[in-house]
Amino acid sequence: MTHRFLDRTEAGRALAGVLTRYRASPKAVVLALPRGGVPVGYEVASALDLPLDVLVVRKLGMPSQPELAMGAVASGGAVVLNDDVLRYLPRGSDAVEQVKARELQELARREESYRGDRPALQMSGRTAILVDDGLATGATMEAAVRALRNLDAERIVVAVPVASIEARERIAAVADEVVCLQTPPFFSAVGQWYERFDQTEDKEVRELLALSRAAFAAGSET
Repeated sequence: MTHRFLDRTEAGRALAGVLTRYRASPKAVVLALPRGGVPVGYEVASALDLPLDVLVVRKLGMPSQPELAMGAVASGGAVVLNDDVLRYLPRGSDAVEQVKARELQELARREESYRGDRPALQMSGRTAILVDDGLATGATMEAAVRALRNLDAERIVVAVPVASIEARERIAAVADEVVCLQTPPFFSAVGQWYERFDQTEDKEVRELLALSRAAFAAGSET
């Protein structure tokens, strides 16, 4: 039976409850997709005593319809393209390269904004728990998974509170494991499954990352 989450905090705590086998694992790290995935990932990382970082993914929107995704790019240089949408572009169009260049620039800006001069966590040989607040199409998450493959992650676990049936199947084909609390049969948008679904701001992302780093460092010292 499906229900609406109060907010991303509640959803993150519920998600952590089914991921307890990864608690304090020396190889595991929680990677949240900004911005909405960060409050969810913060609760997961806090409950499981794991480090938290972000994996930035940017949608490649059609020039004429920015909300329609031609694909996505992610940290580490992974690119996922949507052939069903690309066939609508004029032959010989360089729209993909133009949009990709712009979004890679924005991706780099966001990474610097969120992480500052701290290096990204090294993923080689590690278990990555990829967290977002939900999956509608799964395109963004697929780009994130492929980015982690490029970064040599040993195991990739995608963990979300809610997803469409189609998105869950799409991600199950590329990730090692998918943990999803709800897959409603009638799914139009992620926000419909939350009582409160305010936009997460960059400032909150930075604050939660800083809180998580401090808590994990303190826990490591005890």
